[in-house]
Amino acid sequence: MKAQQVPSRRSKRIRRSKRVGHSTRTGALRPVPLLTLSLAAASLAGACTSHAAAESAPRAAAATDKAASAAAACVDRTFGAMTSAQRVGQLFMGAVTPSGPDEQKIRLMRRYHVGSVFLAGRSSAGTKATKALVDGLQAKADTVGGHRVPLLVSTDQEGGRVQVLSGLGFSTMPSALVQGGWSASYLRSQATMWAGQLRAAGVNLNLAPVADVVPASLGRSNAPIGAYDREFGHTAATVTPHSNAFAAGMARSKVLATLKHFPGLGNVRGNTDTTANVVDSVTTSTSAGLGPFRSGIRAGAPFVMVSSATYSRIDPRHQAVFSAKVIQGLLRTNLGFKGVVVSDDIGQAVAVKAVPPADRAVNFLSAGGDLVLTVEPNLIPTMAKAVQLRMTENPAFRTQVNQSVHRVLAAKQQEGLLSCG
Repeated sequence: MKAQQVPSRRSKRIRRSKRVGHSTRTGALRPVPLLTLSLAAASLAGACTSHAAAESAPRAAAATDKAASAAAACVDRTFGAMTSAQRVGQLFMGAVTPSGPDEQKIRLMRRYHVGSVFLAGRSSAGTKATKALVDGLQAKADTVGGHRVPLLVSTDQEGGRVQVLSGLGFSTMPSALVQGGWSASYLRSQATMWAGQLRAAGVNLNLAPVADVVPASLGRSNAPIGAYDREFGHTAATVTPHSNAFAAGMARSKVLATLKHFPGLGNVRGNTDTTANVVDSVTTSTSAGLGPFRSGIRAGAPFVMVSSATYSRIDPRHQAVFSAKVIQGLLRTNLGFKGVVVSDDIGQAVAVKAVPPADRAVNFLSAGGDLVLTVEPNLIPTMAKAVQLRMTENPAFRTQVNQSVHRVLAAKQQEGLLSCG
């Protein structure tokens, strides 16, 4: 949700110009990576300027089509070789504290085949020590069909008061509000460097950038974002190019980025990490504040994080993280997002405390979400069992879950984490 703003708090989480699309196979939707299609489009554009390019364009298109088919086949093969429990495990991201890993919780996540981890809290150990920790976690990842299925390893590396990883090898990142004063090209170059540092530490997913727009009139009275200078600026016109630049920099160094916190936390006062009943009574499905999300999705955002606030002018009956109107309607249908939808923390956040843990996971997935983030891994057994039970009882839910697993595996494949030999 918010961020790991102080040692006792957490936070959450576009990046690269890769996009996940859908194709049909055996009657079910299946995500396939579309980065290769964008590369083909670039080749075709160049064909307009040179005869040589015109001759090479068909070969490039054929090559990218072949690569896309191979990638989709690898995702299908991995999915097909998984047990039901392994598939459900891909839908969860549990927290690990890099400054003091809890081995019991790590074993529990391994037992439930958890496919993603979130480095939470604060660590000043540097890139080398962090990489050693991540390598140890990756060594415990599931093996499917003779091939290991590596973990998505995420953290909150925004800048300012929300920078989880520091120490030797990590730059000190200024706040997003400072970054928003830079040119987009300079921010992109800096983000490329920061992402390279994350890669060196074994991190392949950043739960950033913050695409929320905090009006100047609200400023630091906005507890989740403005109070910590986490916004790039106070208008969509400022936030959009900087959010895109940050994400593009992540992509350049092969780190997946995440637009957060959809549909925006800029107009609230309470922090959903620490406050119940946070309501946005301003944002609508056509608000200017959606601009950074819309632009980032068009640029190929691979991940979007959904907030736990309630948006009374979009869906007054459900928190966004449990709302089909927000996820299926606004995010997927209206904005056309095809990638992975990750929840804000639904483990410890006060905003969801009134909802039983089992229902949190089932309701998020039912609403169209893909990846459940919980900073409390001890809740995963309850959540995973509830998901498996609902799958046996409800074929439509089972189909929806299988689509989510495909999306997560497709993101891993795009990141070079899947190998099919």
